[in-house]
Amino acid sequence: MQRTNPSSVMASPAVSLLPDLPKSGGLCAIRQPNLLPRLTTLTKLFAAGYWVVLDDVQFTRHDYHHRAHLGDLDEPDRRQWITVPTRLPHGRPTLIRDTLIDNLDRACRKTAGMLRQYYGASPYWPALAQALAPVLDAFGTGRTATVAETSTRALLGLLGWQGKILTSSDLPSRPGRSQWLADLSAITGARAYLCGTGGMTYLHPASFAAEDIAITPFRPPTTGTWSSDWSLSSLGVLAALGPQEVAAIMQRLALDHV
Repeated sequence: MQRTNPSSVMASPAVSLLPDLPKSGGLCAIRQPNLLPRLTTLTKLFAAGYWVVLDDVQFTRHDYHHRAHLGDLDEPDRRQWITVPTRLPHGRPTLIRDTLIDNLDRACRKTAGMLRQYYGASPYWPALAQALAPVLDAFGTGRTATVAETSTRALLGLLGWQGKILTSSDLPSRPGRSQWLADLSAITGARAYLCGTGGMTYLHPASFAAEDIAITPFRPPTTGTWSSDWSLSSLGVLAALGPQEVAAIMQRLALDHV
């Protein structure tokens, strides 16, 4: 997760110069927008009070920026990828925020059809369909990142998440991966950065300690619902258990990290 286009160097995070910031305290998660995110990703964001959307890092086709893995409710072995066809106007160095959707109308229709095909039989489909309507509307922007971010916002909203969302390209920060993430965390006023297992291997704690920010490892469950295929979209669990039950589970998990 190396930043491709860092903002201007700054002496310190200019928190006082940024409007509409959240109250200080709580946990911060920093993550690229994912299409209909996996359960572990959604759980991590739900546990945080602030999500900084990483939109100014390089797009990678093998990641989840433009695709999601759907699992059938009745046939566990029946799975299919749903992909937003994406064009990179600047080639491989294209940033996530600059990616464009190919064949807009067809992509939107195919996405809507696949979601209904896989989850339309769920008793919770009316609530899911209502929450996902803005995602289909977002295809009109022509931008893959907007569709992906909107899908994550929709699922967080369905679960009653009350956090704050900021965008990395709008925020001042210094270069260097650890310093960059520490600066973004400090801007939110968070007391701790919620870090995945991969990040724990490369982050320099000194950058966070200088901002009086702790690094809190995110510990997703490994049993029950979370023991299924880690690549599957969280939509399957929401369709099977319902938003209310999933929200209750996530609230308990969030308390474990606070």
